[in-house]
Amino acid sequence: MTISLWLAGRNRSDASTHPGQPSADVVVVGAGITGLITAVLLARAGKDVLVLEARTAGAVTTGNTTGKISLLQGTMLSQIVARHGPGLARDYVQGNREGQDWLLRYCEANGIPVQREDAYTYAQSAKEVLSARAELAACRLAGLDVQWDADAEVPFPYRGGVRLADQAQFDPMPLLDKLIDELRQRGGRLAEGVRVHGVSHRSGGVRVAARTRDGQLDVDAAQCVLATGMPILDRSGFFARLKPSRSYCIAFDVPGKITRPMFISAGSPTRSVRYAPTGDGERLIVGGASHVVGRKSPTAELDELQAWTTEHFPGAVVTHKWSAQDYTPAAHLPYVGSILPRDENVFTATGFNKWGMTAGAAAALMLSARILGGRMDWSRAFSAWSPHEIAGIPTAVQANLEVAFHMAKGWLAPATRLRRAAPARGGVVTGPPWRMQARCAINGTQHTVSPVCPHLGGIVGWNDATQSWECPLHGSRFAPDGALLEGPATRGLTGS
Repeated sequence: MTISLWLAGRNRSDASTHPGQPSADVVVVGAGITGLITAVLLARAGKDVLVLEARTAGAVTTGNTTGKISLLQGTMLSQIVARHGPGLARDYVQGNREGQDWLLRYCEANGIPVQREDAYTYAQSAKEVLSARAELAACRLAGLDVQWDADAEVPFPYRGGVRLADQAQFDPMPLLDKLIDELRQRGGRLAEGVRVHGVSHRSGGVRVAARTRDGQLDVDAAQCVLATGMPILDRSGFFARLKPSRSYCIAFDVPGKITRPMFISAGSPTRSVRYAPTGDGERLIVGGASHVVGRKSPTAELDELQAWTTEHFPGAVVTHKWSAQDYTPAAHLPYVGSILPRDENVFTATGFNKWGMTAGAAAALMLSARILGGRMDWSRAFSAWSPHEIAGIPTAVQANLEVAFHMAKGWLAPATRLRRAAPARGGVVTGPPWRMQARCAINGTQHTVSPVCPHLGGIVGWNDATQSWECPLHGSRFAPDGALLEGPATRGLTGS
């Protein structure tokens, strides 16, 4: 993997690792699209806001997205209608519409480039037509003005698809830059390189515990928002209601014409296609190869994705490869709101299922309204705790049975590799349960760490594509030397 097209060449000179005074009205954890919009909306209302980011702004999902700002989201609405009916689907669309509208207004007001294009959910083959037609019907039930396009002009296999006109795409990083600027102008603060590892209740508020490069930091606040992908507080149990997935993007320099609309396939293997303007010409971005985190290394799928692109876009040359992590909720609707029922001090936003540009903005609107004493009419479709979760119980049970299987497999399988030598490249976990080691070699440098994930004790596996250790239970990811990258874990792998 290389760095994403959006993050390549970036170096904000005004980044700060110092949070200032250890108190705030609201602490927002995570400087992606949801966290920063929430922070700006609260700062506009006069709140003293502190944003704490473990890495750098946009370093995780936001900076590695495809950047589609679309209300047509693959087969999302047909799944929601099937589980919950058209009423919740309409609320979901309305929330995303308000998130989309907010983003587009903000981009226009701040000179952030946006490309307005049609969006498609399309069938790659005859067997996918039924899924695409089901999405067409669900979109209409949910209030979207969609059309069936039987013959789009594209160079790849196409058997018809759903078209929604006048959607949008962009590079998300200029948006984050403007949000950070506005946050600071309104008295808010952003501290990067500060990893939050706990939130406890105190009289009248919370105490946020974090680690900085200088040591431990405790921040007192009235309220805290966790905008971290998967919430880092286990007491809420969100890790048991979310399935973490990793998907991949490849950017290409393509001679000749690039497809203008945004496309995503209705079936598998997923093919996501868009163009992106850059300073030295347009790029084609193709995405796919999604898998549950930690349960496979998708090298073959990435090779196939690249081969598919060069077949249908002759002369395409790879310029960037990257990946992003997303979380699929058991009931196919996001979790936004209190970390626990009736908790008005700690809030979270997660489960955007790969559509976090619009849904993440909607979550920020909903959270800021909640903290300021209001509510959104469509909030029931985004509620973290709701009766509609009952529809997700079978999926959650199945997902947790899979987690149990991978927990057992992780502890037993390395014993069969007792004599395997350290790899010349890549990574391997070996040894009996009482003396397991995770060993890898990167550019000739050997690393040996404990393979036990500090979250809930799963055994990590190696992902050749991303050159990282990944936990197959709940998606925590670690660098070759064990440093924590992302996920519900709050510390890295220990030395072996």
